[in-house]
Amino acid sequence: MSDRSDELLFTWLNQRVERLTALSARHRLLTDLVLALLAAGVSIAGLVVQHRVSAQLLVFCAALTLPLLIRHRSPAICFAGVALAAFLQWLLSGPQLADVSVLIALYWVCEESEPRTMAAALVTVEAGAIMVALRWEPSERLKYWVGLSGLAVAAGALGIMIRQRRELLESLRERAARLERERDQQGQLGAAAERARIAREMHDIVSHNLTVMIALADGATYALDASPSRAADAVQRVSATGRQALLEMRRLLGVLRDDTLAEPLEPQPGLERLDDLLARVGAAGIPVDVDIDGDPQALAHGIQLAVFRVAQEALTNTLKHAARPTTARLALHCRAGQVDLDVTNTGEALGTRRPLTTPSHGDGRGLRGMRERAAAYGGDLEVGPTEDGGWRVHLHLRSEVVA
Repeated sequence: MSDRSDELLFTWLNQRVERLTALSARHRLLTDLVLALLAAGVSIAGLVVQHRVSAQLLVFCAALTLPLLIRHRSPAICFAGVALAAFLQWLLSGPQLADVSVLIALYWVCEESEPRTMAAALVTVEAGAIMVALRWEPSERLKYWVGLSGLAVAAGALGIMIRQRRELLESLRERAARLERERDQQGQLGAAAERARIAREMHDIVSHNLTVMIALADGATYALDASPSRAADAVQRVSATGRQALLEMRRLLGVLRDDTLAEPLEPQPGLERLDDLLARVGAAGIPVDVDIDGDPQALAHGIQLAVFRVAQEALTNTLKHAARPTTARLALHCRAGQVDLDVTNTGEALGTRRPLTTPSHGDGRGLRGMRERAAAYGGDLEVGPTEDGGWRVHLHLRSEVVA
């Protein structure tokens, strides 16, 4: 119970000190005036009680307290004025309670001035304590000197403590502001990375499925008169591909919603869906020869997603840009510690021989997305024409990133 009471008392005192410090910082001249009047009033009251009121003592009372009014401009000049008045008082008059102005000015110097000024003020006050003990209390010099020195040390220590506390609070505020800025920057970087990831996934889903749907629709148009059954089959595949694309889009965009999803989220596609991909491309008019070495299902899911998306983008570009008739070949080799994906086609690009991965009306997002996926797993991506006029996309993931 006592510890709790002490904690509450300390908190209460700390709050009062903070409020007084803030008030003093906002109204510095008013604070100086109040302290000067308080010191002068206490001193005059003491002189009245002691029946020592005289013109000389009143003049020195004013001389000791008036310099306190300029503390808001310069604590060092304020202390110099008080110290000069105290020295003249020591030469010409006697002590009075207005001498507390020396301690007040010392406190301000220790709180706000540079270390050299602080040290000079402390030496000055200590010299004054010795001079006062020698002249005004010859019978108890040691006791008087120890008392005055203790008051000086207390005033200086209080000023230094308040100064250090203020500097600590300022450093904590600066650190908090810096951490807040860094947090905002990290949040912005994370949001940018997430937007890029979502844009890449959406591009892969939309580009591939729409390309397949366009190819199937064109095939259905050509076969409509000659083979209605084949045209109907192509239309059904268009519908199925559209539904599949819509389902994948819903799953991808579902992570952006705050409310509870009606359908549970499913993982991103892996190499178990490679057969479906090849079937859609084959149905769109480009047969794909497959060569798989090793167990793709043993790869980490992130590796499988990267390989699947690169294969999907390469075959999509073949559908969009390779002249018919063409064939494609997909080779996937999963050896100990590395993965190699090779997608080639035999058809030249439509029109001029431009890169198949950079459409004439696109922005190269597909090629950039494939390179980003390769870089994410420390791999390499090579694209370029083949000797027979086709196009080749080669993905290599090194051993240190393969599970």
